[in-house]
Amino acid sequence: MSKYELTVVVSAKIEDDERAAVIDKCKALIERFGGTITNVDEWGKRKLAYEVQKMKEAFYYFIQFDAEPTAPAEIESRVRIMDNVIRYLIVKQEA
Repeated sequence: MSKYELTVVVSAKIEDDERAAVIDKCKALIERFGGTITNVDEWGKRKLAYEVQKMKEAFYYFIQFDAEPTAPAEIESRVRIMDNVIRYLIVKQEA
């Protein structure tokens, strides 16, 4: 198993419970593809470097997890089409 980090940038225009549901859905995807979540880091609302979908601010989340090498592609393909996720990125962490 390799160590990965999923960065999710969530729209600031939605309610707190909707935002929590988006993050829960991301966690469920990781677990569905055999991943084990090790840490979730919530940075809160931050200013974006540039305007995205007419938004200047968004909520940042960093989810560290262990998974097989095939899992990140599967997770990304599903996060890509999620509502209220304006940016995402999975990177492999050095051991």
